[in-house]
Amino acid sequence: MAMKDLLKEENIKKAMDAFKAADSFDYRKFFDMVGLKAMSAESVKQVFKLLDVDESGYIEEEELKFVLKGFSSEGRDLTDKETQTFLSAADKDGDGKIGIDEFEALVHE
Repeated sequence: MAMKDLLKEENIKKAMDAFKAADSFDYRKFFDMVGLKAMSAESVKQVFKLLDVDESGYIEEEELKFVLKGFSSEGRDLTDKETQTFLSAADKDGDGKIGIDEFEALVHE
């Protein structure tokens, strides 16, 4: 399964264009723009599985840096600041990585 099977390609492109500049990434706006916020918990979890590149059940800091590339090959790397902000917002149990339920909760907060 590919990201474009779950989300509309035109929404992904709009979101990528909106956050092209370094330090402009806002996960709340991004989730809304790509259509994640409107998806069911189960569908959001399918997106998580595509972003969990090493299939560990978590999105670790290293994977998070490249999260936009998970939505589109055109995606840029997140800056260290953006990565930390995203990780801090999602990592509710403080283990330094984002679990599937933490990701779903962040999308729907």
